Amino acid sequence: MPTPILDLTSPKDATPPSTDTRQGSNKLGKDEFLKLLVAQLANQDPTKPQDSSAFVAQLAQFSSLEQQQNTVSRLDTLLMGQATANQTQAASFIGKNVAYRGNSIHMDGLSGATASASLTTAAENVSVMVIGPSGENIRTIKMGAHKEGDVPIEWDGRNEKGVLMPAGDYTLQAVAFDADGKAVPIKLTNSGNVTGVAFEDGVPVLRVGGSLVKMSDVTSINERNTP
Repeated sequence: MPTPILDLTSPKDATPPSTDTRQGSNKLGKDEFLKLLVAQLANQDPTKPQDSSAFVAQLAQFSSLEQQQNTVSRLDTLLMGQATANQTQAASFIGKNVAYRGNSIHMDGLSGATASASLTTAAENVSVMVIGPSGENIRTIKMGAHKEGDVPIEWDGRNEKGVLMPAGDYTLQAVAFDADGKAVPIKLTNSGNVTGVAFEDGVPVLRVGGSLVKMSDVTSINERNTP
């Protein structure tokens, strides 16, 4: 019985090209893609050749994908460089005294705490409330009249009854009124020595006393204050 001859020209009997898309680099991806195209051309039905526009579309799709991968790679490199720069900048703050926007203060339980406020115009009456961790009003500090500019705030750490409060974080609320009783804009600021850097979700923040301060809230940097 004669041995049947295998038809090597029939596309249905041809060995299909490998579809293993595992690749270790973009160059390997190009090679695999071109091999697939060559295999398609070699094994297509000569009586029904594939439309060349399909090959052009496939090539364009691969080129677009490659450009996207290159863009993502460049962005990753840029972000890593920016993160390193932010960490270096944050570390350079250690040992400096910074002023920053914010109404949070840390009281050590011994010597009270200080802060400051900024008036855009003169005020007849300025008051600062110290709010506890549970939202209770610990103390109201009446500061009288002040000119436009910075207003120093000093809290001795005691409540209205003169009892020294425990160490912890407290919140300040400031209000100001002119001679006619109209509210005057007032902004709270704070300052302290930077003792370290912490990271929140990969973003560096400055450790000032017992508080964490965002670098974007820093308004000025000075030499360290010594007691």
